[in-house]
Amino acid sequence: MELFSALNISKQFSGHRALDKVNISIPEGSIFGLLGPNGAGKTTFIRIINQIIAPDEGQLFFNGRELNPNDIYSIGYLPEERGLYKKMTVGEQSMYLAQLKGLNKHEARKRLLFWFEKFEMRSWWNKKVEELSKGMQQKVQFLITIIHEPKLLIFDEPFSGFDPINASMLRDEIIAQRENGATVIFSTHNMASVEELCDHIALINNAKVVLDGPVRSIKRNYRTNTFTIAYNSYEGSLETILPSEYQITAESVDHDLRMASIRIPEGAGPNQLISALLPNVSLHSFSELIPSMNDIFIRVVTEKNSEPVLQV
Repeated sequence: MELFSALNISKQFSGHRALDKVNISIPEGSIFGLLGPNGAGKTTFIRIINQIIAPDEGQLFFNGRELNPNDIYSIGYLPEERGLYKKMTVGEQSMYLAQLKGLNKHEARKRLLFWFEKFEMRSWWNKKVEELSKGMQQKVQFLITIIHEPKLLIFDEPFSGFDPINASMLRDEIIAQRENGATVIFSTHNMASVEELCDHIALINNAKVVLDGPVRSIKRNYRTNTFTIAYNSYEGSLETILPSEYQITAESVDHDLRMASIRIPEGAGPNQLISALLPNVSLHSFSELIPSMNDIFIRVVTEKNSEPVLQV
């Protein structure tokens, strides 16, 4: 079941088309990666979901019906452009923002104290925001984003500025939010985070969705039939023992072991490659080289950017 979907969303700014008939479906209870190069349209799309700006065309659906203004209370948004009131105390500002999200004063204080204790922030309550480091301020904003327990959480580059310890804490909390029933939209340029966290992705390039689906399916579809091996006991070239249609894409030496990457032809399987190797080499490892999301991102964007533009 999908929690959120966009149907033919388009948006134009003074001659620049930011989104062009974008269609996206986000499954309930998933962590959904919204990817794309700078200027692709990701931030525009996020602002439309948050009803900060309106689309020129298209429809948005949330929780089984068309998105309406009150749905903002069911959404938590951590923008890439961070911003807190520097002269306010952390506690005062947190109370103010929590109440803006629909919590009464008693409930806001109760929840904030719980999270301040959990995130080891209790001593920050009476400090002014300007006394905190950038990472500490972002920790406060993350807490405020989740304080009203929204159905949909939107994080735009959430790990920016965090040290490894706090970034790990944040990743754990994003996963915990998903496990507690929230659906997460996660926008980032960090493909390692996408691999680690996301169930589904959509890649936007030049205002259009150019790739979307479950991460596992996408990685499977972009396999190149390439396998890596580590071996010894053979000093000659592998080309002399493999059929000509097998392509050796890389070779190296690592201490006592020789390494190679081999692309097998369509229709052949790993067992056939192993059978060709075993009479001549002693294999120490054998694995398929699965493309990373970073590899796929670069490949898709490069291919789309090199396509000729049709003149109308």
